[in-house]
Amino acid sequence: MSPKQQRGEATVDQILTAALRVFAESGQQGFTVNAVVSASGVSLGSLYHHFGSFDGMAAALYIRCMDQLGEDMTAALARARTARTGVRSWVTSYLRFTQEHRDVALFLHASAYSGYLVAHAEEIGAAKAVQFAALTQWLEVHVERGEIAPLPASVIEVMVMGPLTEAARRWLSSTYEIDLAESARHLPDLIWRSLRPDPS
Repeated sequence: MSPKQQRGEATVDQILTAALRVFAESGQQGFTVNAVVSASGVSLGSLYHHFGSFDGMAAALYIRCMDQLGEDMTAALARARTARTGVRSWVTSYLRFTQEHRDVALFLHASAYSGYLVAHAEEIGAAKAVQFAALTQWLEVHVERGEIAPLPASVIEVMVMGPLTEAARRWLSSTYEIDLAESARHLPDLIWRSLRPDPS
């Protein structure tokens, strides 16, 4: 990699790191191009040079956060030897990631349906497909073995992620009271039972 490319990557990282900090400290209302430029110490021209627009920068941050979460869950699955331990590891890794990387989890949950990501939905979808390919493959293997109910991977993902994203959303919000540690004691087995071929 040339020195110019290294400087470019360093600038991109600097902007995205500052953007995440701005969002965590100021929320969506304070998540503006001026706030990010000020916090990052780069020029407005540099931000537009690297991302094309503020929305492009927000999409890049979303993809980076999604990659971090996806890599954590995939690593948890890779260590599992059975379908049961894999599902449990998937669930606990998501909840642990939310607690340990609150800023990342907050941006992912609060921005999922925001206007500044709409124009980049296709790009985000493609990145998600790549990131979650290993997870989908893992599911398909265990479905074929008869260890997980014969459902499409997308349906299984909803069955797992639905309770997890709701628990995380409530924990991240000041409106609800929820203990993620308590959730981590109950959800792994509850979700696993919902995915067994014969729940009875």
